[in-house]
Amino acid sequence: MACIFCRIIKGEIPSFKLFESEKTLAFLDIGPLSKGHSLIIPKHHGAKLTDIPDDQLLEVLAVTKKIATATGATDYNILQNNGRIAHQMVDHVHFHFIPKPNEEEGLQIGWPTKEADKGALATYLEELKAKM
Repeated sequence: MACIFCRIIKGEIPSFKLFESEKTLAFLDIGPLSKGHSLIIPKHHGAKLTDIPDDQLLEVLAVTKKIATATGATDYNILQNNGRIAHQMVDHVHFHFIPKPNEEEGLQIGWPTKEADKGALATYLEELKAKM
């Protein structure tokens, strides 16, 4: 299997494991943006969040919270990307826990907002709610 995270799960590639259970693996990132940068992954292989069964995702957030608590970080990002244009580089769902100890370390992002058309937003709201 070519998936690097599946190979880490199988023990074929070493990792700095923080947590492991039947459904979840968490390990330190070897290219960290800051001290404590960790990856939390479901063991079920799927490229995008919508590919992962709900029962495989349940533990991921709780483990992320445990890591946040253990690092003592007061400011941090939780990041999960889906697809290449959304900056996903490994086709296995993964969550980044990235401490933000100061302005220079950690995740650097911009948030280019624009004013929404309230009528179009209300219409879209109803469309989404009908599909949920």
